Amino acid sequence: MSEFESLKKWATPRQQSYLDAVEKQGSCRAAARALGVHHSGIVRAIASLKYQAAVSGHSPEHDMTHTVPDGYQVKGVSTYYNAEGKPTGQWVKSSLDYERQAELFKAWVETLSDDVRGKAQPVDAPKHCDADLLAVFPIGDPHFGLRSWWQDAGGDFDLGIAESLTFSAVDRLVDSAPAAKTAVLLNLGDMFHADNQSNQSKSGHQLDVDGRWSKVLQVGLRTMIHCIKRMLEKHETVVVRINRGNHDGHSSYALSLMLSCYFDREARVDVDISPQPFWYFQFGKVLIGSMHGDTVKGKDMLSIMAADEPEAWGRTKHRYCYLGHVHHHDSKEYAGGIVEYFRTLATRDAWHTAQGYRAGRDMCLIVHHKEFGEIERHRVDVGSLTGA
Repeated sequence: MSEFESLKKWATPRQQSYLDAVEKQGSCRAAARALGVHHSGIVRAIASLKYQAAVSGHSPEHDMTHTVPDGYQVKGVSTYYNAEGKPTGQWVKSSLDYERQAELFKAWVETLSDDVRGKAQPVDAPKHCDADLLAVFPIGDPHFGLRSWWQDAGGDFDLGIAESLTFSAVDRLVDSAPAAKTAVLLNLGDMFHADNQSNQSKSGHQLDVDGRWSKVLQVGLRTMIHCIKRMLEKHETVVVRINRGNHDGHSSYALSLMLSCYFDREARVDVDISPQPFWYFQFGKVLIGSMHGDTVKGKDMLSIMAADEPEAWGRTKHRYCYLGHVHHHDSKEYAGGIVEYFRTLATRDAWHTAQGYRAGRDMCLIVHHKEFGEIERHRVDVGSLTGA
């Protein structure tokens, strides 16, 4: 049995096609040309398969041939050799190089994304757009997965409500938006109420959640895809930024990666996948900075932006910092620009209700001109969406 043939036990259908092509063509690059894919994807696929096989006990080049049943994982293998260098005994138990394991696991995750890469169906571009305009859609703290009960939180909220409200708000704002050539979908953080299946905050407090974490991720992804596709109907280019929140430090980045893979072959969508907490975007004489808002004070944002982007700061005249986290609206002008906090469409949970937090709920669209900065904005109140 060939090396690649033995690896097929752990391969997905796509990975099996990669292995067959490499065997037939003789190299990864030749196989990539024959399949019409980038050779790095094939290299990653083979590396991840070797990793999956190794943790199951199969790595012939290292004299590992005793596989374990599905659901089990080999921690390591100790092999004994004689004077001629031939294996004479083997102890299938030892520790792994965990740093290397993390690298291989990352490669495995990347190969899984290849199966969903470029799944977006093309959306017809608008025929006429104004290159002087920028449409910014800030989405304040969506908190998908939050479960609130009106009797102890003052309002009902669950996964279905979160999806419906976001769909409706974005649909209405896109319909009212001018045909700006460029749009920015700016998720201000805390897209997800919980960061994993433990349903706890970073400090260990139990969170009020609706549904399994995997389901919450699926609905959040589906909602962001809908938002992007709607914006593509009105705007030629859509820039997507998912800020990292204090509730979803890991899952927010996973969402960025999923969106990046989904729209991989859509040239009109640019998904920012930088892990940096601060994000900046220049449009003519307009400079926009953003982050979640949990680690710095609003009054410090402009000086941080000037330090991080000194050249863009010098080229621009209208500067804005858009933040979330606090769930209420606040805007203040400082020397050099404006710092603004945005509301959320989500209702309060029981804990924040008991603490006395109160604020309106809405979503906005802000229109910038490349020379004059903000020239108009549109607002959708949650009451106009629910009739309550």
